[in-house]
This record gives sequence, structure tokens and C-alpha cells, in this order.
Amino acid sequence: MYRLLSAVTARATAPGGLASSCGRRGVHQRAGLPPLGHGWVGGLGLGLGLALGVKLAGGLRGAAPAQSPAAPDPEASPLAEPPQAQSLAPWSPQTPAPPHSRCFARAIESSRDLLHRIKDEVGAPGIVVGVSVDGKEVWSEGLGYADVENRVPCKPETVMRIASISKSLTMVALAKLWEAGKLDLDIPVQHYVPEFPEKEYEGEKVSVTTRLLISHLSGIRHYEKDIKKVKEEKAYKALKMMKETVAFEQEKEGKSNEKNDFTKFKTEQENEAKCRNSKPGKKKNDFEQGELYLREKFENSIESLRLFKNDPLFFKPGSQFLYSTFGYTLLAAIVERASGYKYLDYMQKIFQDLDMLTTVQEENEPVIYNRARFYVYNKKKRLVNTPYVDNSYKWAGGGFLSTVGDLLKFGNAMLYGYQVGLFKNSNENLLPGYLKPETMVMMWTPVPNTEMSWDKEGKYAMAWGVVEKKQTYGSCRKQRHYASHTGGAVGASSVLLVLPEELDTETINNKVPPRGIIVSIICNMQSVGLNSTALKIALEFDKDRSD
Repeated sequence: MYRLLSAVTARATAPGGLASSCGRRGVHQRAGLPPLGHGWVGGLGLGLGLALGVKLAGGLRGAAPAQSPAAPDPEASPLAEPPQAQSLAPWSPQTPAPPHSRCFARAIESSRDLLHRIKDEVGAPGIVVGVSVDGKEVWSEGLGYADVENRVPCKPETVMRIASISKSLTMVALAKLWEAGKLDLDIPVQHYVPEFPEKEYEGEKVSVTTRLLISHLSGIRHYEKDIKKVKEEKAYKALKMMKETVAFEQEKEGKSNEKNDFTKFKTEQENEAKCRNSKPGKKKNDFEQGELYLREKFENSIESLRLFKNDPLFFKPGSQFLYSTFGYTLLAAIVERASGYKYLDYMQKIFQDLDMLTTVQEENEPVIYNRARFYVYNKKKRLVNTPYVDNSYKWAGGGFLSTVGDLLKFGNAMLYGYQVGLFKNSNENLLPGYLKPETMVMMWTPVPNTEMSWDKEGKYAMAWGVVEKKQTYGSCRKQRHYASHTGGAVGASSVLLVLPEELDTETINNKVPPRGIIVSIICNMQSVGLNSTALKIALEFDKDRSD
């Protein structure tokens, strides 16, 4: 008992002791009463401390109901504390200011609901979205987890693989060199990269040019090495498309007499027989190809050429579209020779100019803040980590990491350059675009004989897929002009979509570029189609913007 009293007394009289006991002792002495001994101090301090603790506890219990008038956040994890639930979308340099968001509250709510549906449908661990309107970021948010194992939520700053959007970034390097007169798009690539051998197709000497490489018309293979399977699939697709075209034309003409009906029936029977006979065997998708999972480290683009440089061309250059990431590996080597810099050094200069400070090549060794983990479902339908891959062989075609914020900056820089020429007459003080207007028009002009796999209405241009403005019938569907590129990598999917405002000379007064909607979405799950989702989101924001 004596030891306990001594300890309490020492605590009460220490500089950091109980404030209530020190205050009482001072009042007692100022009143002129006899000084209190140590025992009295300890006892009095202990009693007052206990009384104060009981009173505080009762006060807190009584105040508890008053602290919960707000409804719980439906997005919060059941295991998360309320303050942590807010961290899924913290205000940050990449998150828009609240006034901008309030202007698009309906579009944000609708788009968030759509993303939740897509995320749940495909079972994606995490997804991040960013939207800008007329050059201002108005919404960015992460849903789900960037790291499932450690329960790290997605946020606007989350860094993920952007896959083939890397091709659009590489195009900027090629365009800058072309504008500077350092690169000719239409001479054989051997002029810049003699390490790439000259090619023949069916015994005829042919030329592969930079322009053909950009639009996937070079004939260089993708991940599938079996030329027979690729040709069978192309033939089957062409026949199927022809059948659909014939059926559409016949329906449009509205012929219904007996002779035409018989001819139509006979044609359908013949086409169906052709399709059955020419249907190709099962072809592996990209994620079943071994080269997608390379672990070898390549020091530069020239070294990466050995993966495919000696393979035969699958088609005569310029004749058919064959999407090829390896074609962009060759383009990286062209950038190196035309610029005099290493490809990655030249790209980092571009990223700095565009203020894309979180965009870097993917490497395993560096510590990259906010980098997500990447996932896939195994044969048992369980979520697992993707295997380790080294993307050094395809940095130009699918090897960069970025955030939705950086991709919005990139999209706005492209849109500004595309539109600034229209505004020059009304506003002479406008700064030039990063690329010239004529360069952007060239890049966003569909190229003949190409395909846009993520939207059948469009064509591939120069490292962008482009859908042109079109309306077939009055008061019916109106197809908007837009440019986009999707990406699919091991454990990742992405899209960057640019929806320009429809401008004319009468509507540009008191406006400055860029004018339009940019949407970027990144996801840490492979094989997630995001282009249609991005287009729906862009149209939602365009509707609010018009209102």
C-alpha cells in the first residue's frame, strides 16, 4: 500500500502529472490553508482522477449518438474504419477540385455505377478512372484494390500497366522527329536500322517503311508464329464480313419477289457452306502465347530485334492489316537512330515536356510509388498473381506504366494540337501545340485496309483507332467522331479515349482549346474490354457539359 501511494504521489507531483491534482493543490495553498502532505496529495489526486475519468466516460457515452447523423459510405469496405473509407478517393493534385465535380454530379454518379457493374462482371480487383472536360480534370477515382494481399485501395495516383497505349506515346516521338526533318516515313527502314534484314514476299523483294509499321501494315508478325493459322483466320473473317455486307445490302434494297428470294436463299446456303469449310482451327489468343511471358532482359531495342527479324513476312507490306507489337519494337530502334538518343531517354524527355511525371518504363528493380499488383484467374477460377514478366523487348509497343492523370494530360495535349489551328484566327495569343495541327490531322485520319478491333465502326490510323462522324438515318443513331487506343497486357487492361467537341467557325468565339472529353481507365486484370465503357462515360459527361 505504501509503495502504491508513493507511486501515485510521485505521478501527481511530476511536471507531466494529473492536471486536476496540481490545480487543486495550488488553490488550497492560495487560500492560506496549511500545506498538504504527500499522502494527502496522492489520495486527493487519485480520488479526483477516478471521478474525472468516470465523468468523462459518461459524457462520451452520452455524446456518441450525436456523432452519427451521416449515412454510412456504401463504397466503404466492411472491415475498414470510416476515415480509411475516405482514402479511396482522397483530394490530391490529381483529383479535381470539388466545384468542377459538382457541375458533373449526375455524370459522375452514373459513370461510377457503370464502372462498379463492369468491375463486378469481370471480377477485376481494382479499376481507376479519370475524366477531363475542356482541358480540366473533373473526376478521378479508384474502385477496389491495387494490392489485394495487403488491402491497398486503388486511388487516382495508382500506377498500372497501360499496355498498348504505349504505341500512342511512341507515335509522338516519331511525329516530333518527322516534324524536325530527321525522319522520313516512306523510305525503307534499313536506312535507319541496317540490322533489320531486307525482306521478300513470295519471291518478290518488298519494302517495309516506318509509315507501314505505324499502321500495322508491314506484314511483321504479332505473337502468333504460325503463318497458316493467321492466314486462315484472316480469310474466314473476310468471308464472314462479305456475307454480312451482302445480307445488309439485300435487306436495304427490300427485294421480295419470288426470284430474288430464291437467289437469296441459294446465296446464303453457299456462303454458309464456304464458312463451314474455311473456318480455321482454334487459334491461341495472345495470353496463350509464350512470348508474352518473356523474362529475359534486353539492353536496347536493337537487341530485341533478334526475336523476330529473321521471320518471314505474313503478308505483302501494305496489302493487309496485321496488328503487331513487334513492329513497334522496330519503331523504337528507328527512334534511336533518327534521334541519336536511346529510346527511353528520348521518351523521358517527351514525358517531361508533357508533364507526365509518373509515366515510366516498367522495370522490376526500381521502387515505383503507388505501383499496383496484377492479377488473373487460374483454371479453378481463383484470383492469383500474374507471373513475373520483363517487358524490355516491347517498351515501345506495350511496356510503360502510368496513371489516369498522366494519360489525361497526354490526351489533352493531343486534342489541343488537333484543334489549335481552328482557333488561331479568333485568338492569336494561343501557344502552339506540342504537335502541329497538320501532324495531328494526319495521325487521326483513318488509313485504308486497316481494322479497329475494339470498335468495328472505326479504322486504325497512326497509333490510334479512329471512328469518324456518321449518321445514316434521320432522327436515328448518330455516330460521334472520336480517337482511342486500348491496351491488354499480362494482368492489365487500359483505354484512353478522346471525344472532341464538334466545332465550326461560328462556335469557337470566346473558347480556347482543348475542347472535348478525355477518358482514361486502367485496370489490374487482363482481358477486360474498356473502350465501350469509356465511350459511354465520355457521352455522359458531354451531355452534362451541353446542359
